[in-house]
Amino acid sequence: MSKKIYCTASFRAKEGKEKELIKVLQALEPLTNREDGCIQYIVTKHIEHPNAMGKSFPIMFNEIWASKEDFELHCNKAYISEFFQTQCLDENGLVQEYNVTVYTDEVN
Repeated sequence: MSKKIYCTASFRAKEGKEKELIKVLQALEPLTNREDGCIQYIVTKHIEHPNAMGKSFPIMFNEIWASKEDFELHCNKAYISEFFQTQCLDENGLVQEYNVTVYTDEVN
C-alpha cells in the first residue's frame, strides 16, 4: 500500500465573506503545490447534486500527500499556521467554522 495521506479541509465563511475567503485560500495553492510530497492541493466549492445529499461546509481543500511526514511538514509551514491563526482562530478572520480531516489508504 502507498501510505498516502488524504486531507479535506473545509470552511464556512462568515456572512458576506465567501468570495474573499476563496481568494485567500487560492493564494495558498501555488505555495503548497511546490512543497515536496504534495500530489494534489486544490480549493473546491460545494455544488448541489441530487446524488450527493450529505452535509458539508461550502469551501473545501482536497489534498493528497505522498506521506504522513510530508503532510506534517506542510502543516508546520509558517504560511499555513498564519492562515489558521488569522483566518480561523482570530475573531476578525474570514472563517466562521472549519473542519480538517485526514485519511490514509492503508486500510488493513
